[in-house]
Amino acid sequence: MKNAGNQSNATSLYRDATRAALLGLVVNLALGVAKLVGGIVGKSFALISDAVNSLGDVFASLVVLFGLHVAQRPADAEHPYGHTKAEGIAGSNVALLVIVSALIVGWEAIQRINSSHDLPPVWTLWIAGANVLVKECLYRHKVRVAKRTGSSSVLANAWDHRSDALCSFAVLVGLSIVRWGGPDWIGADEAAALVVVTAIVWSGGQLFRKSCSELMDLQADNELVQTIKLTAERVPDVKAVETLWVRKSGLEYFADIHIEVEQSLTVKDGHQIGHRVKDKLITEFPSLRDVLVHLEPYPHTHDDL
Repeated sequence: MKNAGNQSNATSLYRDATRAALLGLVVNLALGVAKLVGGIVGKSFALISDAVNSLGDVFASLVVLFGLHVAQRPADAEHPYGHTKAEGIAGSNVALLVIVSALIVGWEAIQRINSSHDLPPVWTLWIAGANVLVKECLYRHKVRVAKRTGSSSVLANAWDHRSDALCSFAVLVGLSIVRWGGPDWIGADEAAALVVVTAIVWSGGQLFRKSCSELMDLQADNELVQTIKLTAERVPDVKAVETLWVRKSGLEYFADIHIEVEQSLTVKDGHQIGHRVKDKLITEFPSLRDVLVHLEPYPHTHDDL
């Protein structure tokens, strides 16, 4: 079972991630409604496509929040490893939804690109410009949260905001070209919408790939693995780390570590060293949900079982 200290750390981790997701939900809802109304009234398809992006992010935030809620459920008889993968399942489904919605918007933009329609009013530029500013601020805030919590999902969400900021900048450029270029440049609005669609599909594909990789127990990044290894090797009586597997599950990690100890030790002594390694790692790394320690004799040979 998790000790009380690590349970508190995990709760804090999920709390910070949940707050970040809630902030994104509220801001994206406000931006999505503003851009949708502005796009419809101002007859800007680029602004409408950007609104679809923001409203899609609202739904994504809801699914992420639900995933975070389920992921915190304790282990039970049917789920002895807990429910942490619920976040990855939610993320992969959201990614597919985002990709499909973006492709629909792209198809509409292609159909409209050669059709004649009114020039968007100048105030649509202010909506697009404000979105760039707000999204960039959200990006910087969530990057700080990700660094503080070590949450890769919050960091990925931060880069999603950076992507949205760049998309809105593309919309701003497209609307500006239409405004100052006149009717001959009316297609720039739809062209900007296609840039937005391309960015959304790319981001959705990256999110889907990342979520599926986590569901397949992908090894954690090398920097984290090496840091855990060095920490375990500093525990007294640990001669070496023979094997270390670290897999991500939601916002947390599971580690399987094989440590080498003096082969003349009693089972009791080896067992105590194993517990010291587990307690040390769980204390040092708040995102570690559990550590399975296996003992190997030192010096270790390949003939050992």
